[in-house]
Amino acid sequence: MRVEICKLCNQVMRISYLLKEVDMAKDKKQIPWYLWPFWVIWRLFALIIEFTGRLVGAILGLVLLIVGVILSLTVVGAVVGVPIIIVGFLLILRSMF
Repeated sequence: MRVEICKLCNQVMRISYLLKEVDMAKDKKQIPWYLWPFWVIWRLFALIIEFTGRLVGAILGLVLLIVGVILSLTVVGAVVGVPIIIVGFLLILRSMF
């Protein structure tokens, strides 16, 4: 009985591994050679936009961090300043990773 359960587990693991390989094979899309230059240009634009977005996010996070610190210098502004500091820090963190 125990041997049969182990064989069944091994078969289930093999089937799940094969299904993962099939899914991975579906994800790989072949680009036809005549569309390759357009694909490269598209990827370059996407990379530039991604980098620009990260840079803008980091700058905006730094500005929010500075504004939060300035607001936190007063006792009344600390209620608003501390959450702004946290949002600015999280935005900078998100821009880096």
